[in-house]
This record gives sequence, structure tokens and C-alpha cells, in this order.
Amino acid sequence: MLPAADLGRMFVLGILGVAASNYLYYLAIQRTNVATAIILQYTAPILVLLYTVTRGLQKPTLQRVAAVGLAVTGIALVIGIFGSGGFRLDAIGVMAALGAAFSFAFYNVGGHNILARYDRWTVLLYVILSASLFWIIVNPPWKIVAAHYSGAQWLFLLVFSLISVLAPFSLYFAGLQHLEPTRAIVVSCLEPVFSIVIAAAALGEVMRPLQTVGILLVLVAIVVVQLPDRSLREEITMIEPIE
Repeated sequence: MLPAADLGRMFVLGILGVAASNYLYYLAIQRTNVATAIILQYTAPILVLLYTVTRGLQKPTLQRVAAVGLAVTGIALVIGIFGSGGFRLDAIGVMAALGAAFSFAFYNVGGHNILARYDRWTVLLYVILSASLFWIIVNPPWKIVAAHYSGAQWLFLLVFSLISVLAPFSLYFAGLQHLEPTRAIVVSCLEPVFSIVIAAAALGEVMRPLQTVGILLVLVAIVVVQLPDRSLREEITMIEPIE
């Protein structure tokens, strides 16, 4: 049996971290556009770095600052923030996107801390459970039943949830066991990069020159942040994976 305090932390992580980041991100898209929502949500690496530096968990080395700056700049270019899509400002949408960034940063820092003491499958179970309870309140079961989905649609939703939710979170939590939050969240910046590359490969969408530059910047950021810093002791204790 888990201690009540740690169980509470996992539920908070699931609701204020995982569920809130998704809910606020989709709200931001609805009120603004994809470009605005993504670039504001992916200011999360900045928040993680600021938090760890402020708490004295890390030092603001040139390596870390450069990696975060390159990652955020790369994402801005990848999503075409300077193109015709650009920023679309809406007070609620911008606040929602910034809230999504905070939640994203929160579950990176909080997830790393809790994974230092518990098996990732245990953490994942309670985090997904609490996030599910949140979504049951936001979108009650009777609304889903009233949609009258067909068998094929239910099958699609099941497969989609396994591939896009369970698998990514289980892998990401595994990563958080080995990487401190700044490194993990910079690597997560590959998400929009993969979206653009897959769209180009599978749907034949044209990749613009600035998007290519953005992809390269994100890749460079990931390499830079993973380089060992021999001049500093790693401030956040790394752990071996608990299997």
C-alpha cells in the first residue's frame, strides 16, 4: 500500500499535470490556432530550467541555456510561426496555452521526483487513473454513450488511446527515470518535429526551408543538452530504472 502522501502526489500529477496540460492545450487551439498553442506550450523547457535553477537543483550553464533556447526557437520555425498562420491572440487562448506549458513543466519535474522512488508502472497506473477521473467529470460517460459510436469507431478509439496515450506516457516516464527534467523536456520537443516529418512523408506535404532549419535546431538542442558536463556534478540525482 502506498503512503497517502505519495498517492496524493500521483493524483495531483495526473490531474494538474497530465490531464490539465492536454485540456488547456486543446482549449488554446480552439481559441487561437495550432501555431500559437504549440509555441506557447513549448515554453515549458524554459519554465523547467528556471525552476531547477531557482531551487538550486541545477546551475544555469551555457550548455543548458543554449539547448533550451535552440529547442524553443526550432519549434517556432517548425510550426511556421513566422508564416501566414502566425500568432492569433486571444486572452483566454493565450492563458490556456501558458497554463498548458506550466502543467507540462509540472509533470516533468514532479514525475521525475516520484519516479525516483517508485516503479514507473505504479506511477503510470495512478497518474492515468486520476487523469481519467478528471476527464470523466469534464466529459461524462452519458455524453459518450449519446454519441452512438459504431463498433469500428470504438475499436479505433481503443487503438488510438493505446498508441497515442498509454505507449507514449509509459516511454516518457521511463525516460524521466534516466534523465533529469531539463534534458527530458528538451527531448520532448521532437514531438512537433515528428508531426511535420510524418506529414511530409505520408501525406506529401511540402517542408519549407525554415521548417528544415527548425528541425535541425531542435536536433542540435537535444545533442547539446545531452552532452556530459565534466565541470559540474550532476545536481539532480539520477536513478537506475526500477523494473
